[in-house]
Amino acid sequence: MTPQLLDPAEIERLERERAAGISSRDVVRLFEARGARLSAATFRKYVQAGLLPRSRRVGRKGKHAGSTGLYPVSVVRRIALIKRMMAAGLTLDEIRESYAVLRHRLEDLDAAYGEVRAQLGARAEAHPQRAEAERELERAGRAARAALESLERAASLVARRSGEWA
Repeated sequence: MTPQLLDPAEIERLERERAAGISSRDVVRLFEARGARLSAATFRKYVQAGLLPRSRRVGRKGKHAGSTGLYPVSVVRRIALIKRMMAAGLTLDEIRESYAVLRHRLEDLDAAYGEVRAQLGARAEAHPQRAEAERELERAGRAARAALESLERAASLVARRSGEWA
């Protein structure tokens, strides 16, 4: 039986519905429901190999409830890509070195920058030099966007020349 991976429309719907994140257990169940082999151990292996981003811990309500790890819903799209690449005969090492994974790392950098920017922006609101801090954050934002765009162009050029997955 050939597994039926999620189509782009399903992934977009998931990204809207689960904007706060998705647990590894839910991701594994999602793929298993479609007949795709994905175990919790394989999911962890992909994270450890740098193919998927690390989770962020989110506390649960209630006394002694602990916390749970949530991943960006983009992991579903990334796992689907990994599955397609493996079906095409690529090894995990080849996938890790591919343009697609580099592009994902750039997306992770962009998301991390956004989080840092939001935290600094929130702290700047109460700061006596708020206007100066906000101007500096704007300058940093333009520089970060320019750097990420430049890295993306370089990665795209290299990928096109080598005929890699995009």
